[in-house]
Amino acid sequence: MTGGDIIHDKTHFRHDPRWSGRLGPAEGGGLLLCVTCVIEMMEREDVASVRKSFVLSSISGVLRCSPGVLRGLLQQDHRVCLHFTASLLGMLRSKEDPTTLGKVEQVLVQLLLELQSEPSYRFVLDEIHEQFRDQFGMNAFLPVFKFLGSLVEAVPDLAHTLVTHYAPLLDHLCSALLYPDEALKASVLSVWLRLFRTAGGLAGQSLPATIRDRVCILLLQTLANASSPQLINKCTGLLSLLVQLREAVSVLMTSSSIQVMGSENQIVHSNNSQNQEQQSPDHCPLPLILKKLLLSGDETLQATSAKCIASVLVHSPSQYSAPFIKADTPEFLFDRLACSSNEVLLWSVYSCLVLLTEDPLFFSQCHSVYGIESLVRSLQEALRLTNMEVPKQGLLLLAEILERQPPNVRLFPSSGGFVAVSEAVVAGVSSHCMLVAAQAASAASALLRLNHQSIPVQYRQIEGLIEAITLRFSELTPPHPVRHRSSVSLRRSDPSSQASRSEGFLLQALICFQAACRLCEECASEPALKENTFTAPSKHSHAQDTLDSLCQSLLRCCDSVWIPTVIRMCERAPNARLLQHFYSILSSLFTLLPSLMPVFAKKLASSGFYRLALEHKGHLCAGNRNPVLNASCCGFLQKLSMSLLAQSDPSSGSHQQDFEEVENLLLYNLPSLCYRLSDWPSLLREAPGLQLCDYKGPRATQYCLLILLQLALQQGDRLLPDHTVFSCVVWLLHTVQDQGSCAVPLPVLRSALYLLAVTQDKSPSLERAPLNCISKALSSCQSFSSLYIHHPALLHFICRYPELAEKFGSLVLELWLTRKVEHSDAQQRKTLPDSHENGEKRESPADDSVTHRDTVELLTLVEKHPAVTLTLLDMVCTREALLAERALGVLEVVVHSQREYDADLCTNLRPVLLQALQRLSLENMRHRLGQGHSEQVNSLPLVLKLLCVMQASDPPSSSSYSKMDGVHFKLLYHVSNIAGRLKPANTGSLLPALNYLYCSLSLSPAHCTDRAVSMLLSNSGLMDQLQTVLSSSSAPSLSPSACPPSALLCCCHLLLSSLITLQHFHSPQVHKSLRWSLDSAVQRLLVQKRNTDNLLLVSYLKLLQALLDVDLVSGVVRLGSGSGLVGLKPLGVEDGALYPLGARGAKLLATALSGLLLQVVLLRVL
Repeated sequence: MTGGDIIHDKTHFRHDPRWSGRLGPAEGGGLLLCVTCVIEMMEREDVASVRKSFVLSSISGVLRCSPGVLRGLLQQDHRVCLHFTASLLGMLRSKEDPTTLGKVEQVLVQLLLELQSEPSYRFVLDEIHEQFRDQFGMNAFLPVFKFLGSLVEAVPDLAHTLVTHYAPLLDHLCSALLYPDEALKASVLSVWLRLFRTAGGLAGQSLPATIRDRVCILLLQTLANASSPQLINKCTGLLSLLVQLREAVSVLMTSSSIQVMGSENQIVHSNNSQNQEQQSPDHCPLPLILKKLLLSGDETLQATSAKCIASVLVHSPSQYSAPFIKADTPEFLFDRLACSSNEVLLWSVYSCLVLLTEDPLFFSQCHSVYGIESLVRSLQEALRLTNMEVPKQGLLLLAEILERQPPNVRLFPSSGGFVAVSEAVVAGVSSHCMLVAAQAASAASALLRLNHQSIPVQYRQIEGLIEAITLRFSELTPPHPVRHRSSVSLRRSDPSSQASRSEGFLLQALICFQAACRLCEECASEPALKENTFTAPSKHSHAQDTLDSLCQSLLRCCDSVWIPTVIRMCERAPNARLLQHFYSILSSLFTLLPSLMPVFAKKLASSGFYRLALEHKGHLCAGNRNPVLNASCCGFLQKLSMSLLAQSDPSSGSHQQDFEEVENLLLYNLPSLCYRLSDWPSLLREAPGLQLCDYKGPRATQYCLLILLQLALQQGDRLLPDHTVFSCVVWLLHTVQDQGSCAVPLPVLRSALYLLAVTQDKSPSLERAPLNCISKALSSCQSFSSLYIHHPALLHFICRYPELAEKFGSLVLELWLTRKVEHSDAQQRKTLPDSHENGEKRESPADDSVTHRDTVELLTLVEKHPAVTLTLLDMVCTREALLAERALGVLEVVVHSQREYDADLCTNLRPVLLQALQRLSLENMRHRLGQGHSEQVNSLPLVLKLLCVMQASDPPSSSSYSKMDGVHFKLLYHVSNIAGRLKPANTGSLLPALNYLYCSLSLSPAHCTDRAVSMLLSNSGLMDQLQTVLSSSSAPSLSPSACPPSALLCCCHLLLSSLITLQHFHSPQVHKSLRWSLDSAVQRLLVQKRNTDNLLLVSYLKLLQALLDVDLVSGVVRLGSGSGLVGLKPLGVEDGALYPLGARGAKLLATALSGLLLQVVLLRVL
């Protein structure tokens, strides 16, 4: 060779110049290349290897730097091209040094890529096949195998040609695996690797079955006996490709150990016979081989082994799991988890174990119990990795183990194991990746099964788990509106979208919450778990580690976070899977905390959950769609309705009796009620035919609608407009009566009455026909009290129509007052928390507000319908004492609050009261007063009190006071007669009677009272009554308890003062005078004033003033005085002039009056 030219100096001059070419510019100076010289140098043995290596390097450089030059020279004659290629192939079997052989391989591959000729490829393959066929020794073929592998990798299309047209060559490749040289085997396996790897594995799928099966068996034999790392890596690489083919896996898993260790003839024989009889996989060497790889110290081999196991199991877990499990592969996999943080290895082992858990044998041999601790430890490491697929797969494995673990084998016999798992799950839930958090929530759902709970149950850990899930809700992204259907479907199908991940996490969170509720129900049914008997004593945390605290935490989280989050996520795009678990959770809460459910149920109903659940049913469940969601909604609506119904009016026994009937109506009709709310009016207006069952059919569905409308409306949720509800209810009652159907069920009729009453204000007034229909429906009920609902609208509805008021007005008013009384009594029985300590009972402050509110409603009712006052007055006169007292209280407020519109109220009431007094007078004639207590007698104090209120409330300037005749005089007459007949001990009646007499005299003009004074002074019974009261108060022998009440004595003094004044003015005849002691009066004012009621002192002064106005001389009263006031007889001039007071008495009286005046002044100053 000369310089850098690629020529042979000794022979080049003989070669045809056309096989030479100069590389570079045409003027010369470039490198000279002669193909003939290259061929001669490659074929001649006397050429040194160094020179050959240099030539090969130069040719490689030409092919790399000057593409097309060598191809142009060789394409002049196809034979020369083949000869050049054959000479290079021949060098591969020469005894050249490895460096030269490597360069031959490189130049061959470059040359064939340069030629890009199918005949050249086939020529090479044919030459290699001829070499295999002509020579029995395989040691010299190591470079050939390397070249073939490199060629297949460089020309992927060659793999298909090789597997489809060169089966004999492939047989030789299989036979080469039987030679003991591991380097040779590694080179052969490289060829197979590239064959199976090219074109996405299509070449491997096109491989003849016999050759593929032979490769599988020989691979197992090679891997079982391999010792060099290079060969092991090649084997595992090829194995990882073969296990992706179902047919190859079948051969690998059915090859016995005898087949693997036998000779080639045995392999071929067994391979031909395996189609006739399938081998049992129990003695397959593949699991043992892969387990051996798991024991190696190379994490790459361990990961490859786990991947191979997973690839095998993917094809048929039920068929291939048993050999791996029986070989104790799960234990070795769990051991790898415990001592590695390599993410590839962890993910591979997780995936493999997930597939193994599908076989029950995995759990029956207690592999889960063995590996749970290692799994938890590896999860803690995996959650620190950056690749979130690893902890996600680990949490999936944990969820599968927890879900499939048999109930009779506990994973966590002690609390420590459960706490460790729960902490790992909490860490997963807290991961920044939402997919990992969703998988952790899924694992938490399985963890909350009863058989996984330790003894004692770790309620605090469960509470912390739910709280950790709750904290992630603020990060959730709601889905897009449903109106963009095409774009939304694309987004939802994309699991990487934020909205899709949020929905996935929320779904798993709801499933977890539902599992927590189910666990609480199960623990509540077992006393040992409910009480946590084995809990260690603790002063601080024991109260928080109880079932009750967990239930309260669930309710608190659900109320404050979960409910708003689900509503927000489903507001624009309702999700049936989310909602079915959501409504199941709400149903479960009614069972967990019954004591808190009344408040919770009212909050749900007032927040629009009737509308929400019914709209979801109508939107997602129509047409028998989403039956699980429909069942969840029905269960929730049923429990919500029954909870509200149970607390709607606890004092009504009829409501409790109807509870079962309403429950049956809802139970049988809610599932079919999958209509939008806009369709409800048409359903209510239908006229279905007769139905055999009270709880099923179109009519029962209508009844169910009425109950739902009532319960929702009671909590402020108007499902339909008021006027629509009103007309639909009227129409429904009308159609029921027209069809002659059986009577409307009592709870349905109650709902109808409530709906009519509440929606009447925004609806037109009823005409006669529908009014008669309603009246007939109400009359069909045996007891109106069973229809009554304590609501003001019912009062107004009944009293609005005279036809209804005539039949039911007194009943509804009586029930209103009765419920009011019962509520007041119930409040009185309740005491504040510290009342027992003080030994005193105090009424709840809510009692006064409720009483005031009910009274205001009655005042509003009276304002709209004045005739109600007559009904109340009748109650005062005819009903039992407690009810009459309530009616009187209302009438007192009514009379006190007169306005211009009812200025004649008292005028209208007085004739009715007169009739009542006349009736009472007749009753009193038959009964001795004070003996026996009939309802009529007990009403006398109430009638008299009402008269007093009316007298005090009637304006003095009213024309009714112009003359004391007519009703006024008759009332005065009857009251005076009654007062005269009463016993002094009957102060309840005597006090209002005397009070009324005094008001009548004092409020009337003096010139209009002549007849009244004459009538009263002529009433000897009244005068005797007054004398009895006055004598009792001044008798020194009576004990304080026997003295008349100060209020009664005060009334006597005031009435007597009016009689003295008016008798002096009109001078009527006095038939009987009263006796009164001045000594006792002066003594009371002078000495006993500190022990005397102020009003009584005022009445004494009023009486003394009236007597002094007439100079202490009156035919009504005869004054008596002792020696203490007038001195000893005979009287002196001063005593006689001041008789019956006397000079000393006058001074004492003046002193007493001065003391009283000074006391008043001091009180004003202070």
